[in-house]
Amino acid sequence: VKILERSGKMTKKKGKTTKAKKKEAVARAVIRKGKGTVRINKRNIDTIEPEYAQEFMKEPIEIAGSLASEVDIDVVVIGGGKMGQTVAARAAIAKSFLEFRKDDKLKQKYLAYDRMLLVDDPRQVEPKKQLGTKARKKKQASKR
Repeated sequence: VKILERSGKMTKKKGKTTKAKKKEAVARAVIRKGKGTVRINKRNIDTIEPEYAQEFMKEPIEIAGSLASEVDIDVVVIGGGKMGQTVAARAAIAKSFLEFRKDDKLKQKYLAYDRMLLVDDPRQVEPKKQLGTKARKKKQASKR
């Protein structure tokens, strides 16, 4: 019996890992000691477009204060749309700061600012039903 070997090298990034979800988007963040760089899908957070999405993702970094300059965060986001990925990445960044340093004051700051930084949104799109174009919309019935 021949055992199949994987081609290529599988490397696991060192550091603490967190995960966040929004609709179909899933963000996984790895945090480790570093110089304060934040990357979203291997791109620096400062290069993300549109700018309002970039500012939205930077909120947990600004709240964390000096802790943000001590660590590097790599976020990988898959699935969903642009804004769903933005919200998921933002939550993953906030969770990773709390995972790196168990700080109740920071947790309270995040909860006071926006609860969605720490709590995943369980809502999903309702599945489409038969005889309709969307989940609830039906073809209008004719009177005669």
